[in-house]
Amino acid sequence: QSLCKRLQPDTFEDLIAILALYRPGPMESGMLEDFIQRKRGEQKVSYFFDDMTEALEPILKPTYGVIVYQEQVMQIAQAYAGYTLGGADLLRRAMGKKKPEEMAKQKGVFVEGAVKNGYSEEKAIEIFELMEKFAAYGFNKSHAAAYALVSFQTAWLKKYYPAQYLTAVLNSQIGENKNKDIYISLEDARLNGLNVLPIDINFSYQKFVIDENHNIRMPFTVIKGVSKAQISQIINNREKLREDNLLEESDKVYNSFFDFIKDNRKLLKESPENSSKWGLSSSSNSTRISSVFETV
Repeated sequence: QSLCKRLQPDTFEDLIAILALYRPGPMESGMLEDFIQRKRGEQKVSYFFDDMTEALEPILKPTYGVIVYQEQVMQIAQAYAGYTLGGADLLRRAMGKKKPEEMAKQKGVFVEGAVKNGYSEEKAIEIFELMEKFAAYGFNKSHAAAYALVSFQTAWLKKYYPAQYLTAVLNSQIGENKNKDIYISLEDARLNGLNVLPIDINFSYQKFVIDENHNIRMPFTVIKGVSKAQISQIINNREKLREDNLLEESDKVYNSFFDFIKDNRKLLKESPENSSKWGLSSSSNSTRISSVFETV
């Protein structure tokens, strides 16, 4: 978030670059800072050498003269040294693996191609070394673009449909050893001004749900020691009563502990240790459940 505030992205290209640059290598090498300052007009945009502007500007203009992507390394090799697309990909791989013998071979090919295109050998060596430096931190643009698209879509959903988005996130986290993830997402929901309602025998389901007031309701599945089969039985019993009595989704099915226990006596006798966790006190009378069981 702090990076976005500094950079103030206003195009999709900026989002792609942020995801490619927000890594230890580019940050430590100064690439990220150069990109930010050039984007904000605080540093002059240059293309390494004045006599190379014509060749490099079409490739590096979207990233303000900074080599950010592996694909840019390939494009420079094509434009400057006459590489084929396949040959440029071999160069990209060699730079990524940093094998000395392969790099020496590629350097010779690059310089020879650049000289054929009318550039001096000295400049060709400098450009190759610059490419080699940036390639060590370069990221695959196609990957960064995919991440940027997902980031943009989820940010938009969280901004305009926060309850729906965070409910979907929470439901994706239901499962074994996911309690920490759920806790983080619940805190996120609260920080975004959403109410998270406790488990309620009248309104909870297998998954997190949103009520008519855009509150997020906790599910039965967060109760430890309760099986999916038990949860399904509880919900099926409740929804049958709802249907039989022509009740709306916002109406209570159980108005007291007695109502609930009468409908689910067998299930609760099988696992009485979990009976107090079903959210009975959320929307029913506050009678102690232990006293209720004494009368059943």
